[in-house]
Amino acid sequence: MPTMTDSFGRKVTGLRIALTPRCNLNCIYCHHEGEVKPEREIPGEMVVSVARAAADLGVRSLKFTGGEPLLRSDLADLISRMPRGLDVSLTTNGVLLAGHALRLAEAGLDRVNVSLDSLRPKTYSAITGCREGDLEKVLEGIDAANAAGLVPIKLNVVVLKMNEAEVPKLIEFAREKGLILQLIELLDLRGLGISGDIEAVERDLQAKADSVRTREMHRRKKYFLDGAEVEVVRPMDNTEFCANCTRLRVTSDGKIKPCLLRNDNLIEIGTCDCMRIKELLQAANERREPYFKKGMKRLIQTINE
Repeated sequence: MPTMTDSFGRKVTGLRIALTPRCNLNCIYCHHEGEVKPEREIPGEMVVSVARAAADLGVRSLKFTGGEPLLRSDLADLISRMPRGLDVSLTTNGVLLAGHALRLAEAGLDRVNVSLDSLRPKTYSAITGCREGDLEKVLEGIDAANAAGLVPIKLNVVVLKMNEAEVPKLIEFAREKGLILQLIELLDLRGLGISGDIEAVERDLQAKADSVRTREMHRRKKYFLDGAEVEVVRPMDNTEFCANCTRLRVTSDGKIKPCLLRNDNLIEIGTCDCMRIKELLQAANERREPYFKKGMKRLIQTINE
């Protein structure tokens, strides 16, 4: 099977499709998948055609994102129409997950990522702008996803000043539930000044870990602590992160986006024809370049050796 490779030698094996810009929460750090004022919502037929075209070009994993993808009424139908052999996952805030987990699993969804930045109701509300009781719904959604076999479940936690001290408790929660905890550095593109000290968090993980591994994608570090699995995602000013990126993105209004942090090189899809979409995906691949690329050529050469 052919695989798209960009001019920096990076293969494209993953695709993220934002199904909607709509969301039922209002998280203070949200970067909206790098979108700026989406004009419409991507049609379901286009989603299916893009997935099929991408699979033909060597993409092996597909993640549905938003906004909140569970707000799409056709979500289960879209999942059921994905190409065979494609690993299909979903990122959700989890508020609506309990009522959908089993149906999505039956439709063919493989696993979920759930955003959960705090286990304390007041802190969770301050971060997400949620309604009273939403945190409990998220916890119920995690249990429902586990019961439906949407595993391994990854718990996404953006490390902020207001939740940094809660990391040990979140690690314990992940261990008890059998989840993979992802600690994510804030993409503070608006200068919010709310970022936690992820360097200090990672130093503490390094000191306590029984073992450490490095994932191929983005060269992410995974720390194993007494049965808990913790992954650290640090994209900011990180040449190694960009050098190992394997993703293309599709925006919620139907544009191919080669890089999360750029909006000047998007490609309008505007069709449901698979052959034409393959051409557009290949054109987008040609536009891919690392956002953080100091010393990039030497690093890419080392990786490929």
